[in-house]
Amino acid sequence: MTTLSFEFFPTKTEEGTEKLLNVRDELAAYNPEFFSVTYGAGGSTRDRTYAIVKAIHERGIAAAPHLACIGSSKAEIREILKEYQDLGINRIVALRGDLPSGAGFDGTELRYANDLVEFIREETGDHYTLEVAAYPEMHPQATSFEADVQNFVRKVKAGADSAITQYFFNADSYFYFVDRVQAMGVDIPIIPGIMPITNYSKLARFSESCGAEIPRWIRKQLEAYGDDSDSIKKFGEEVVTDMCKRLLEGGAPSLHFYSMNQAKASLDVWKNLI
Repeated sequence: MTTLSFEFFPTKTEEGTEKLLNVRDELAAYNPEFFSVTYGAGGSTRDRTYAIVKAIHERGIAAAPHLACIGSSKAEIREILKEYQDLGINRIVALRGDLPSGAGFDGTELRYANDLVEFIREETGDHYTLEVAAYPEMHPQATSFEADVQNFVRKVKAGADSAITQYFFNADSYFYFVDRVQAMGVDIPIIPGIMPITNYSKLARFSESCGAEIPRWIRKQLEAYGDDSDSIKKFGEEVVTDMCKRLLEGGAPSLHFYSMNQAKASLDVWKNLI
């Protein structure tokens, strides 16, 4: 049976947190494998990430906090790992992370995600199931696709258990990436990250910044709908559902939905698959 998981981001207000916990309860009815919770640039959401993870965990659902190494010392990372161990968390999404705006790169003890994975293994052994990021369409800061593939293989060799991809809308990019890294000896599950389409302008801006390509035929159709949000959502649901079906038929082990702290769009797709 196909499993699924969802990503949340920490909210900034009590009202936002209350709404998020309602979404958590709605999504929990579909027995997700885990909820992941993002971690702001340079650890800027550390306390809020912890609070959301705690609220998910206390509901009896597996929570997987994101943990980024950029902007944090080994001592700080060690402290966070201990906090999550004490809470009973046993899954982490280990990332390099983004620098806060205007911050420099010097002075970071753990510079890359493979360094973080190796450090977590040294500190905690096999306590944590470690997820890492994968980029079927190449990380936007990578020097080349080949270099990015090598970076991913380093993370796996450092001790990653599985990977979650950046979202994409071209299933072929996922299959090609999986074939490439498997040929290099990678045998961990690589879970497609799925972004529901609900708002074209926001999606276009976000995709530009993170390097996710919106295929021309999808982009042109979304542009043609203009402000017709109902048509955008209907078309988006069809496109993402069809891609998910192809991914699962092609052997994808699971699906990880970027929920944007909402339930409906992800569930509309999921219900088409079950």
